[in-house]
Amino acid sequence: MINTNAFDYINVLDKAADASWLRNQAISNNIANASTPNYKRQDVAFESELQKALGYNRYQTMDSKVSNVKSSRLRAQVYTDYSDYSYRLDGNNVDIENENVMLAENQLKYQGLLTSINQEFTNLQSVMK
Repeated sequence: MINTNAFDYINVLDKAADASWLRNQAISNNIANASTPNYKRQDVAFESELQKALGYNRYQTMDSKVSNVKSSRLRAQVYTDYSDYSYRLDGNNVDIENENVMLAENQLKYQGLLTSINQEFTNLQSVMK
């Protein structure tokens, strides 16, 4: 087998796209439960995990940082956000306007990630020609 780092960026982008998809589901669930008493909004933690995986060494190139990432360690975690905080008397902490903005932002992020993944495959295809 050939040892190559050709798919390093694709693997990291794939994990980021998976996290964005999971966040889309969490936001959609928040919107669906906006009027459910005692419901607490959920979100996904991924960006901080990616930042830790890339490391904080500013003297290292992004290529070497990405090649050192263990993609098996990059996991998106769903968590309950502000579980002790409520906007309303019924105990719900979902702000529907905020959720709609976050949904639009996340959809743009997801589309950008898919575009980046496609570009990486296009680059690989160009190199193989």
